[in-house]
Amino acid sequence: MTIDDIKKIIANDESRVLELKKSTGELVKGMQTLCAFLNADGGWLFFGITPKLEILGQNVSDSTQREIAHEITKIEPAIKLPLEIIEVPERPGNFVIGLHVEAAKFGDAPYTYDGRAYYKVESTTVQMPRAMFEERLRRSNPARFAWESQTPDFLYLEDLDERKIRNTVLYGINKGRMPASSASEDTMTLLDKFAMVENGKIKNAAAALFTKRPQDYPQFLLRMARFRGTEKRDFIDNMRVNGNFFELLDAGLAFLFKHLNQSGVVRGLRREEQLEIPFEALREALTNALCHRQLDSPSGSVGIAVFDDRVEIENAGHLPNELTIETIKLPHRSYPRNPIIANALYMTAYLESWGTGVNRMVDACKAAGVPEPKYGTDGLFVWITFKRPNVDTNLNTYSDSSSDSNPDTYSDTYSDTYSDTYSDTYSDTYSDTYSDTYSDSNLETNPSDSEIHLSERHKAILAYCIMPRSSREILEYINVSYQNKNIVRFINFLVDRGLLERTQPDSKNAPNQKYVIKRK
Repeated sequence: MTIDDIKKIIANDESRVLELKKSTGELVKGMQTLCAFLNADGGWLFFGITPKLEILGQNVSDSTQREIAHEITKIEPAIKLPLEIIEVPERPGNFVIGLHVEAAKFGDAPYTYDGRAYYKVESTTVQMPRAMFEERLRRSNPARFAWESQTPDFLYLEDLDERKIRNTVLYGINKGRMPASSASEDTMTLLDKFAMVENGKIKNAAAALFTKRPQDYPQFLLRMARFRGTEKRDFIDNMRVNGNFFELLDAGLAFLFKHLNQSGVVRGLRREEQLEIPFEALREALTNALCHRQLDSPSGSVGIAVFDDRVEIENAGHLPNELTIETIKLPHRSYPRNPIIANALYMTAYLESWGTGVNRMVDACKAAGVPEPKYGTDGLFVWITFKRPNVDTNLNTYSDSSSDSNPDTYSDTYSDTYSDTYSDTYSDTYSDTYSDTYSDSNLETNPSDSEIHLSERHKAILAYCIMPRSSREILEYINVSYQNKNIVRFINFLVDRGLLERTQPDSKNAPNQKYVIKRK
């Protein structure tokens, strides 16, 4: 390096990648800036040049070099930094000292100097906020520092919903993601297969998916609101639900089912129900928000906001460094924030692992003739916005004409009312016999008919009744009033056609009668 090289570098004046100090009398401040460079975009630190770009140089003795070397040892993780020592031609015996570092890479541990981390805000060196430091530490070694990987002393097997664990495992087996032998394994072995056990202790990831005590985790929160108009001012409906992943997914989908319009679309000779925004796109967006949210913060909640003109789904956190709101719709790999949770959801067929979810949402919207969703972020939250079609906003809730809705009731398991996931599960059992298209006029189809046409509510009931449910639970779940005509229309219809069965078949009116899907 020569003086001419230095002149070219400093021609841009001080910035995010350049720091000038008159002498090593400012060594400590210089090292703080060097630390900031390591945590940001890299840069040059020069001693012997004034902020006014005067190249004065300074005396550089062996003691000066030892002093600089000693201060460099205070930077952690340890680095090797060769000194550039260049004599100033106009000032013989005076030298400029230069130090250069490369930009930080994604996944690098945060650098500290003398026990503190620094970063650059434009041309100013500031101490790194604790939240940023912890986030970078977590990125540097997710397996060690991620919230989902921690094994708290207060988490025990009895705190988890073992029935839910087994139901999701069975679903994964049906989808070919898990071996059939998993069905007979004990719960701890299953959790170990999900990488949720370490040294006999259960990880937080298991609580996120299966806890029975969501009240112990303030971040296990779903905020839901239906606003009047296009701004967050007047509420039509406002709810907060605490729950594990599956409970929150269920609650969110039920809320969207309640507040979005459905319309009839004629396909061939049949009329099919269709949600104004494709349900599979909404399901994918909510699944992603719950899976990739920031769980290490008590405020790491997920929100659903329904406006007259749009639906927004947001989660605490930020996009992966490899992606931006401009590139997220392009083909990309999967960069899960919570890889243990994401892997478990993949094994149980609730999530894909190839970064294809965004494209599936876009394709679903295009197929339905609605605008594709848009992403936004402010560094603290990530949100996706679905534009609602031009509809009569006074009719924003689809329900049966006799509906007395009960929005506080949600299922214990996830019902893919419209999704490909549910359709696949349903067809695994019934595809050789029944069709999943429907027409209102076909609700009275004779049980002996070779083809049964099901409404979306009938499909939802079949998904919901993977485990026994009472008639009241079923009708509340699909948001219709508890009346005999609805029991006949929705429940008895499925029983008569051999899709549901009573838990007490010899006593139809038993007080504790329940209904469960009939296995073929």
